[in-house]
Amino acid sequence: MNYQLSLRDVTKKFGEVTAVDSVSLDVKKGEFLTLLGPSGSGKTTTLNMIAGFEVPTSGTILLKDRDITTVAPNNRGIGMVFQNYALFPHMTVFDNIAFPLKMRKVAREEITKKVQYVLEMVQLPGFERRYPYQLSGGQQQRIALARALVFEPEILLMDEPLGALDKKLRDHMKLEIKHLQQSLEITVIYVTHDQEEALTMSDRIAIMNYGRIMQLDTPVGLYESPANLFVADFIGESNFLEGKVIDTDSEGVCIETNQGIKVWAEFGTRISVGDEASVAIRPEKVSIFADEDTVPSEMVNSYRARVDEVIYVGDANVYKVRLNKGVTLKVKAQNVRPGKGFNKGEGVIVAWQLRQCRALR
Repeated sequence: MNYQLSLRDVTKKFGEVTAVDSVSLDVKKGEFLTLLGPSGSGKTTTLNMIAGFEVPTSGTILLKDRDITTVAPNNRGIGMVFQNYALFPHMTVFDNIAFPLKMRKVAREEITKKVQYVLEMVQLPGFERRYPYQLSGGQQQRIALARALVFEPEILLMDEPLGALDKKLRDHMKLEIKHLQQSLEITVIYVTHDQEEALTMSDRIAIMNYGRIMQLDTPVGLYESPANLFVADFIGESNFLEGKVIDTDSEGVCIETNQGIKVWAEFGTRISVGDEASVAIRPEKVSIFADEDTVPSEMVNSYRARVDEVIYVGDANVYKVRLNKGVTLKVKAQNVRPGKGFNKGEGVIVAWQLRQCRALR
């Protein structure tokens, strides 16, 4: 398969510090790929090497079949949108957007036509004569996007472009960017530490930590089938039950927790009897019942518990429950019948299926 962009064992060191550690990655044409991870995970350094702002210590970067590892940024045909937009304050919107075209010696008539086209694209026609200080944060973000798109780059890189916006505008802009990317069929590599942004916008997500890719998968794949404890903890929210593997079969693995509770889970990583492991279970995967008779038979993990706390979050009730062995779990139940939930101090049964939790290391 021919890829739009490929990284081959790319490493970047700053003195004794390894910021990116042997990263290999293939990006398909028209794909929206997000690099997601905590601060210091190597995602921005990886993006800067793709852009040409940093040169890898070792490894190769290919744009289609062209080696661009040491090619200057302006010769890569790659667009970039920064968190602070990087607009020239002394230039009008027209001149800001036209700048990359002027650098490429494009004819003035063609520049005017292209600038008007991208302003229509980002829904800001008629803003040509305004200056950046006359624009809202969302408008500045759109102008920065227009400038990156005006020379029709093969790939668009975006480094936390929504980080400076308030939540409502951020939610609006992430959908606009996704729709624009789909309509243009442009390849986007997007950096963020916001998991909701990544899950909403991406075709695939590369979870990074300590300069390495922990897992590369679709949003559904990452959330439902995390490859290790770090991914399960970083994406979404999970309950973790630590213990030791005491049995396995074709369906899954049985872990006895440190408190003596036996839990059956599906395999998440390679583990054998005697290994230490943790069970990861999402709060919304745990069901809560008034008594044992109402628990479905397929829910092989079933335990008596007591409600310690009830948190109302609008569309759901979040229960903190304590099992008989002293284990605390968080349970998220949809609020389909307001006022019909459970109360603090009430005895309940919590249960879930084997395939709704994973044994990880």
